[in-house]
Amino acid sequence: MSPASSPDLHRRGLMLILSSPSGAGKTTLTRNLLQDRALDLTLSISVTTRDRRSSEADGVHYYFKSKAEFERLRAQDELLEWAEVHGNFYGTPRAPVEAVLTQGRDMLFDIDYQGTQQVLKKAQKDVVTIFILPPSMRELRARLERRAEDSAEVIAKRLENARHEIARWTMYDYVIVNEDIQRAMVEVKAILTAERLKRARSEEGVTEFVKRLLDE
Repeated sequence: MSPASSPDLHRRGLMLILSSPSGAGKTTLTRNLLQDRALDLTLSISVTTRDRRSSEADGVHYYFKSKAEFERLRAQDELLEWAEVHGNFYGTPRAPVEAVLTQGRDMLFDIDYQGTQQVLKKAQKDVVTIFILPPSMRELRARLERRAEDSAEVIAKRLENARHEIARWTMYDYVIVNEDIQRAMVEVKAILTAERLKRARSEEGVTEFVKRLLDE
């Protein structure tokens, strides 16, 4: 059977988590993956208690909630992960993720190692994790400096944090060294293809297909 005529076997979707230190290329990879329509990935949108900026739209950049609403979601276990950053709360709502996975589609997450560990505790069977490494600390510094967004003091802090985050690489299923963004894209897509084909994700669909096959 040619690939063009391969059966569409129903499967449960997966959560693809990308993590990296600042400057390693996670944001660029996330953007490129979402722009590739053939991959059909949906970006996870967080809830937050911080004020909405004039350039932001509710439900597009974040779901903006009051602190009371956020606390209700947390108390009712409706968040896959959450964190407090500079006095504001951020979290991943469970319901939209479950809706996408039930459709057999995949959700893309751009979260740190702490958020990743929380998601794994609640939905490990659905999660695939990838850690993105820079080719060297020298290159990481150069990328941060090329942004021309931060002071020398902030860059030094980001590099210090990067060492702390890089030490967590063993927590992830896959590790990619992002020396070339195009090659990194190919590697992420290869991981996604393999994970989508895992028997555990499509067992129900394959079982039905095999039954029809053997009945012929």
